[in-house]
Amino acid sequence: MQSAVSLSLSSPSPVARYGLVSSHNLTPGSRRFCGLRVEAFHSKSSWDSSSSRSNRLYVHSKHSDFSKVFAALKGNGAPSSSDFDYDLVIIGAGVGGHGAALHAVEKGLKTAIVEGDVVGGTCVNRGCVPSKALLAVSGRMRELQDEHHMKSFGLQVAALGYDRQAVADHANNLASKIRSNLTNSMKALGVDILTGFGTILGPQKLKFGKGDSGDTIITAKDIIIATGSVPFVPKGIEVDGKTVITSDHALKLESVPEWIAIVGSGYIGLEFSDVYTALGSEVTFIEALDQLMPGFDPEIGKLAQRVLINPRKIDFHTGVFASKITPAKNGKPVQIELIDAKTKEPKDTLEVDAALIATGRAPFTQGLGLENINVQTQRGFVPVDERMRVINADGKLVPHLFCIGDANGKMMLAHAASAQGISVVEQLSGNDHVLNHLSIPAACFTHPEISMVGLTEPQAREKAEKEGFEVSVVKTSFKANTKALAENEGEGLAKLIYRPDNGEILGVHIFGLHAADLIHEASNAIALGTRIQDIKLAVHAHPTLSEVLDELFKSAKVKISTSGQVVEPVPV
Repeated sequence: MQSAVSLSLSSPSPVARYGLVSSHNLTPGSRRFCGLRVEAFHSKSSWDSSSSRSNRLYVHSKHSDFSKVFAALKGNGAPSSSDFDYDLVIIGAGVGGHGAALHAVEKGLKTAIVEGDVVGGTCVNRGCVPSKALLAVSGRMRELQDEHHMKSFGLQVAALGYDRQAVADHANNLASKIRSNLTNSMKALGVDILTGFGTILGPQKLKFGKGDSGDTIITAKDIIIATGSVPFVPKGIEVDGKTVITSDHALKLESVPEWIAIVGSGYIGLEFSDVYTALGSEVTFIEALDQLMPGFDPEIGKLAQRVLINPRKIDFHTGVFASKITPAKNGKPVQIELIDAKTKEPKDTLEVDAALIATGRAPFTQGLGLENINVQTQRGFVPVDERMRVINADGKLVPHLFCIGDANGKMMLAHAASAQGISVVEQLSGNDHVLNHLSIPAACFTHPEISMVGLTEPQAREKAEKEGFEVSVVKTSFKANTKALAENEGEGLAKLIYRPDNGEILGVHIFGLHAADLIHEASNAIALGTRIQDIKLAVHAHPTLSEVLDELFKSAKVKISTSGQVVEPVPV
């Protein structure tokens, strides 16, 4: 089974997901994990000081032309070439499009972004942002419900309850706030937000609007497709939005069913199981493969199942497909027909109060006008090369056309889309840049959290066998970390997969308190090419959870002592 996060640099993955999700029916898709630029969290007023904004950009790009950056801030980049309306037009204002637009303005490009729905895309409106609001509630509920845990702190809690509508409002209000901030950040920098659906008419030409005679035609030197994805619903499943739902519906939290079946045990399914069980629901997982959480490193998956599944009101069926799901009607519950995933023989029928379809996401690429430029999608994904340049039906690059994010299927994560967009803008600015997808982290915000970057152990050993090198693995426990013990959260594990001959980090996987925050030291090390023999000399504050990674790197045995890198001393 291929990892659910695709690392292919030439074509969409056959199983691309919302982070890492179930392989139910081996479908594409899944939700994502947010990669919002810091600008998204500032109000419009915070952009009024051009001097402070200019200084910040200058520090981050000290070798750039300061006058170009200042012009970009004041007037949406330099004037576009007289032959085009814009230097860059981005179709889709999700996290990927937003990141590309802000970077483009920073680079002095006259930029517009086309959006037919709402700014923020799936992540902000129907994905990682509202889901984190619900998970914040479930985390607090779970902690307060744990009587033994609270007593260990000398605390007593009584009459615990919740207001479902208030919880739902918290998620909706957060999405609205971030959506507004995203919009304001682009407007403040002069990005033109063009409302309507974008359609490519030919090379460097597109239209936007309602799809009728009133559409506006514009030209651009370069175009980026960033249209994202939609929930994937397998055949035979009838979604009514009430008792059979997708993640789009679940995030509204219009009800908390007593018993809910979740089809798919990947990131979407795991996060919603955390929410529903904390709020009192019983959960049944339906998974096509023979084990739960198939996209995770197997060792991490087993530990996560022991902590996140087994002690909770969760049961599961593995190795089965939900061949047919019928919504509740006429006093009858939701009906789920299960068949064997291999033989397709009938296995069982379940009757539940509700069913959540967490089988991933499918690219939203219809109506883009790709036929006008001889581009054929592959399972809905737009084919691209390692630089996100679109490839046509003849296998040739389409000049001045790029595709980022879920629409290309390389790695269906919001922050991956943003990174791809920034990479494209770097290329347009004359800087050749190829994004290392192995350095992009992923996280699941359960309680405790799961995070990872790079290869799983089976993937690393397969690579090692093909290329002829040795693989080593070291692990550290949260039980040895002072900060984790102070929080009474010693349940956790960090795992490092590496090459002992040269110290290359192949993968890091973490299960434990704040794992989603801890992973970035490892992901940045991979991105920068930092070797273990160098990073193990870094200093970590004590007592902090970061020492879990410190101990992990120090435990690794590398055959050479240093990589030869020289670091200039900094006077203090």
